[in-house]
This record gives sequence, C-alpha cells and structure tokens, in this order.
Amino acid sequence: MLFLWLYMFYSCAGSCTGLAARGSPSPPRAAPPLPPLLPGEQGEESSQEEQRASPDAGSPISSFFNGFGTKRLPQAIIIGVKKGGTRALLEFLRVHPDVRAVGAEPHFFDRNYERGLAWYRDLMPKTLEGQITMEKTPSYFVTKEAPARISSMSKGTKLIVVVRDPVTRAISDYTQTLSKKPDIPTFESLTFKNRTTGLIDTSWSAIQIGIYAKHLENWLLYFPIGQILFVSGERLISDPAGELGRVQDFLGLKRIVTDKHFYFNKTKGFPCLKKAEGSSKPHCLGKTKGRTHPDIDQEVVQRLRDFYRPFNMKFYQMTGQDFGWD
Repeated sequence: MLFLWLYMFYSCAGSCTGLAARGSPSPPRAAPPLPPLLPGEQGEESSQEEQRASPDAGSPISSFFNGFGTKRLPQAIIIGVKKGGTRALLEFLRVHPDVRAVGAEPHFFDRNYERGLAWYRDLMPKTLEGQITMEKTPSYFVTKEAPARISSMSKGTKLIVVVRDPVTRAISDYTQTLSKKPDIPTFESLTFKNRTTGLIDTSWSAIQIGIYAKHLENWLLYFPIGQILFVSGERLISDPAGELGRVQDFLGLKRIVTDKHFYFNKTKGFPCLKKAEGSSKPHCLGKTKGRTHPDIDQEVVQRLRDFYRPFNMKFYQMTGQDFGWD
C-alpha cells in the first residue's frame, strides 16, 4: 500500500501541477511568525535562511509523509553555544531522514516559557514513528532557568552542546555585533574592566558565555553528564563527518550522514553540504556565517587565554574531553 501511494504521488506530480495551473490559484500559506522578544532582551542574529525556514520544511517525500505524522515535544535539543557552530550542526543533521527539526530558534525555555508547552509543541514539525523531533536555541546553555524547565518537560531529553575555543568564540561574537553596530567600542576596551590592572570584565556576555564549566554546573543539577553530548566546533569544521557520526550515535540513529555528504568550501573556510534537505543542489550557510574577524591586539588575546585556561581545564575534567584550546 505504501508503494502504491508513492507511485500515485509521483505520477500525479506533473499532471496535477498542470491542472492546478489552469484552475483558480489558492492563496499562499503565510509562514508562522517568529517568537517575539520579551521587553529588555536583545535577540541573537538570525540568518536569512533561518528566517525563511518553516517548521515543516523538507523534501517532497518528507512533506508527503508529514501529513500523516504527529507533532511531538522534542526528544533532543541543541542548547548551545552561541557562535559555536549550532546552525551548521542543525543543517547537517536535517539531512538525516529520521531527524525533523524546527528551522528558526523557538527560544521557548528562555523567552517564551509563559506561552506553555502546547504552544511549543505546535511549533514542531510532524514526525512519524521512529523519527526524532529536534530544535536548537544556543542561549539555553547560559539561561539559568532552562535546565529545570527542560527537565520538567522531560527528564529524558537528550542535550547537545557545540563548544568552541572561548577566545575565538568571543571574537566571533563581537564580530557579529560589530556588523550590526559599527560604532560600538573596540573589543579590547570591552574586554577589561580596567586594562591597566588586566581585570577581565566577566559581565560582558561575549566573555561570560565562554566560561563553559560554570554554566555546565547548573545543567548537571538536573541532567546526568551522559545525557549531554559535547560537540567540538573546531572538529565540526575539520572533520564534519566524524562529529556527525558521534551525534548520530548519541541520538540512536543509523550513521547515514557521512563524508559523502560534505565538501570543503575554500572561499568560506568551512564544510558545506553537497545536497541540502529537500534539494539536489550544494548548500552552504549564508553570508552571515564565516565573517572575517577584526585584528585584535595579541596581548589582549593572550590575557584572555590566561583567563580562560583554568575554566577550560575544569571543563575538560567535567566532560572527560580535551578540546585542545591551549
């Protein structure tokens, strides 16, 4: 019966399109609005491709099957970190036929929690039995209330954190802000409370996000370490298939996304998909990804490395992984 449906679906594709063209056109479906920010909060940058991504975007066959699926709360969430490579990881995972993910960041557990779980579930794409529902919102990792809220939804939720050298991450964070606000102070002046004494300003979010050990302590109050996968942002660039293999194993999926799905784009400096979900064409992340970083005083870079070193060592111990940032 399944093959009969598929045969009828594809047989009808050409002729049905022609019939639709001769008939009266149906009004276009409006994309669901993005979740609003709460007063006083500054949103993270969303790429144009993320803004366009609808919860049910997919290939013709997945869209066909999607009509028979069910909307479920996510079984896995990419919770962080900002400028670590979360968008790349999500796009790579969406190639897998057993992964269905929301395109835009829902920001439910940090900005929209008062809307309730029914609202959150309605944002999710429909899935069939055996498929995994996912979403990614990098700011969850540094949101104090997020661990308890996710645990309250489901203690079995699998969590993924994409981490990156905190110094490089901070510079990338600053570069993103600079692209929107060219008149902001220099990176060097924002880094220190007092440059003469060398006291680092940990209240600046670009610095604070990179103290991974501190944030992880909060998550371990609600989730065992084995329920959190830590993905290296650096290895996601140098060996995307290897990191995707670890992620697929963690999610209990067959290793379908392999090195055959990637090619390295020398212009952008990171791997791209040979074929994105629902497309036969190569796909790279948009122009907002891979920006050229400004030149930063190397003395400031070294002071930041010295600042982060003890936190990095503790993070290595907590996770059982050496990310090689020093």
